[in-house]
Formats: sequence, structure tokens, C-alpha cells
Amino acid sequence: MFNRRLMATATRLVPSALYKRLDPFEASIDTFVRAVAAEIPAGRRVLDAGAGEGRFKPLFAHTEYIGVDFAQGDPAWNYSALDVIGRLEELPFENASFDHVLSIVVLEHTPQPARVVDEFRRVLKPGGMIHMVVPHMWEEHQRPYDFFRFTSSGIRFLLQSSGIRIRKIHPVGGFFWQLGRRLMGVLSFTQEGWRWLLFPILAPVFGLILPLCCYYLDSLDEDRAYTLGFIAEGWKQ
Repeated sequence: MFNRRLMATATRLVPSALYKRLDPFEASIDTFVRAVAAEIPAGRRVLDAGAGEGRFKPLFAHTEYIGVDFAQGDPAWNYSALDVIGRLEELPFENASFDHVLSIVVLEHTPQPARVVDEFRRVLKPGGMIHMVVPHMWEEHQRPYDFFRFTSSGIRFLLQSSGIRIRKIHPVGGFFWQLGRRLMGVLSFTQEGWRWLLFPILAPVFGLILPLCCYYLDSLDEDRAYTLGFIAEGWKQ
């Protein structure tokens, strides 16, 4: 949605506590992955499937971490930190070789999500865990490698059909977090040419005041039908 230079500047200038409220989806991912890493005992084998630039690798320093990706999703990314380059539909690992599989906002980038989940189950040891985040209401990104969005019923079906027993499927925010992301999206139209002149005018309203209000209003939505995505976990039976 925003170019990398703008995001890097925002991350550097905006206080961490405020940034987490302006982008609660990324904050939720960070909290979730940190909790997963903290629960995994030292020495366990962890597969980060769709690892990208390896941003989660430092959290798993106490484990035997393997990052795999097909290294084509985003041409601006640096994939040099990957341990393995390969397709998630055909993971180059033996059966029952990992204790945990991490899949964070990755499943939408494969044209065969059911096959990928089957591969996750194949490489997991009995009782091994899958930890996933999938998008529900997002803009298209990393085109042309953006294929699907997932409902809670859809991700439940994929996991259970593969033989994964569900531990939890939890929505990430509701209507107002969704609205806040859309309001911030207004600024994405000011990133080219003369439209940069509009950025300092619109940013205080669409990039700060309104999204911050949406963050705190989100508790009003108990149904969560407009959620940004889902956190899902399960284990191999």
C-alpha cells in the first residue's frame, strides 16, 4: 500500500506505541509471532514457510530455524537471508521433519493453498504445530502473486481437510480496524508526482487522527465480520 521508503521513515519517526495503534494488524502479527517463539523449547525445528526477508528469524535464534520462500513475490525485497529457495507446493524437506511451521500472510500468494497446507502437514512431526496468519479484507499486493482471501470457515476447512486439528481461529480486529486501514489507504494516492504535495495536508487526518479513533472504536464491533484477517493454529493429528 505504501512505498518502502515512506514506511521506513514512519517506523523511525513515529513512537512505537503510537505506530502499533495506527497499524494494529502488523502489531498483532508481531505479538502473535513473539508469543509463538517464546513457547517453543530450545532446539526444536521451525520452518518459516514464505519467510521473505527473514524478519522473524531473530525471534527463533534458540531453535533450528529454516526459512524457505520462492523468492519472487516482491522484487524490492532482499531474499539473500533465506536458507532454502523453493515452492511451498513442493517443499524440499522429508516427511515429519519439523516441530513447527510458521506461515505469516503467505497463503494468499499461492494458487494452490490446499496443496500448501497438505505440504505443511506432511513435513510436520506427529503433534507438530502450524501457526498461521491469513488476510480477509486486504487490498491486492505483490501482484501477480496474489490469489486469495480467507474467511474463518475457509481456513478452518483447509486445515481440517488436511488433517490438522484446530487449536484456535481468531479474527484480527473488526470493522473499525478495517476502516482505519482504508482511511490510511487514502495516502497511498499521494505517492507519485505532484500528488506528494497533498501528503502533508492529508496525513494528519487520514494517517493519524481518524485511524487512531478507529483503533479505539473497534471494541464496538463484537461480530468481527469485517476483520482484516485471522490468526489460526492447529496441530498434526
